[in-house]
Formats: sequence, C-alpha cells, structure tokens
Amino acid sequence: MRIENSFIPVRGVGEKTERRLWREGATHWDSFDPSMVSGTLADRIGRFIEDARPRLVDGDARFFADALPSGERWRLYENFRDDTAFFDIETTGLSQDRDDVTTVSVHRNGETTTLVRGRDLTRDRLREALDAPLLVTYNGARFDVPFLEESFDLSLDAAHLDLLYPCRSLGLTGGLKTVERDVGIERDRPDLGGRDAVRLWRRYERRGDEGALETLVSYNREDTVNLRTVADRVADRLHRERFEDP
Repeated sequence: MRIENSFIPVRGVGEKTERRLWREGATHWDSFDPSMVSGTLADRIGRFIEDARPRLVDGDARFFADALPSGERWRLYENFRDDTAFFDIETTGLSQDRDDVTTVSVHRNGETTTLVRGRDLTRDRLREALDAPLLVTYNGARFDVPFLEESFDLSLDAAHLDLLYPCRSLGLTGGLKTVERDVGIERDRPDLGGRDAVRLWRRYERRGDEGALETLVSYNREDTVNLRTVADRVADRLHRERFEDP
C-alpha cells in the first residue's frame, strides 16, 4: 500500500469509512469523489489531499508519520522503501544511564555500515548514517532510539517505523529472531542472542579478542539486514489483508 491509497489520516475517517471508500472505487487520492461522503468530511479529505501532494513530492515522510495513526505507519514503507535506513544497536545492558552502546549497524541502499565503540561510533557519524527520510527498527521506539538519543545527545526526529507494532497486528509476537523464523528467514548463526552480544563485547574489551568483535559485528549486521526482509514481508501481507480485500 502507498500513502496515496490512504484516507485514514483525515479527521473523521476511521477504518470502516476508509474501507467503504475503497470498495466504492476511491482506491487512490485521484479517484476520490466528494459525493462519496458528507460535505464536511469531503472538504476535510479534499484539503488533506491538497496539502499532502506537495509534501509527498518533497519526500516529507515526517508529515505523514505524524498524520497517520501510529498503528498505520507501515503505509509509509512502500513510498520510502528505497531510501529507508534500517538500524539496530548492541549495548552492554538495558540501562541508558549505566550501559554503553557497543555497535550500531545501518542498512541502506543495499549497503550495511557498522560503527564500533572506541573506533568510529561517534555522534557525527551516527547523524550522518541515520540521515534518512524513514528509519526502521524492531522495538526501536522503546529501546534503540531513546538509547542513542541519551548516549549521544542526538535527536532522531525522522519518521520512524517500529516493526514491532505491524508485526503484532499480524499476530507475529516475540523478539526479532522469533519473527524472522515466523516469516521464513533463516540465520547464519541462530544460536546467538542478546546476552551473547554482551559477552562478545566483554571478550573484545578485556582481552582484545578481535574474533569476538568480528562475531559481534556480524551478528549486529545480520539483525539489521534482516529488518529489510521483515519489513518487505510484513508490508506485503498487510497490503493484501487491508487493501486488496477491504
């Protein structure tokens, strides 16, 4: 589904009204006919479309992220897929006050960059890597984003799609590894988890074990690259369930 198929950002348009508009043929802004709804609502929809068109041309994902209900932000994905930054972080623990970010991997335009604490993981490098119209994470709204903002005095104010929520709407629950299995993704190292990431960093930090760091970076990068596949499959399934069969 694309943003241009959406009427739900308009005040007064809920899920039922949007589905009725689709069934009656208004599957795109261009096909909306004001006679399909009451005069007041028709005016609001018309004003929204008028305001939204130039925002979409300008690539203003944040405008649409703010306009869409939080559970519907997955609709941003198709429009901004090609310039999305998928990212994942590893840390020494769960406390933003006491623990450190060890690695950050960003997957964008088919390439993956990993920044490592003590080497190139800096505020400026993070800002550069995450300068994208749309950020995609898994559970990043509660963990990755606030952790980076606190640790590096950053403000990540780009549009953000946290895949945890569209996954839940499809009954895909649990951590990222569980969701990956449920959508058919196989990992190179399915035995590794979050506790292993902490252990690997400690081995590198205390013993200078480059092999441990290499394994940690590989694990973090795989998390990030797999986010793209999860997003593709979840968005496709939601499109079929919500839009093709309203």
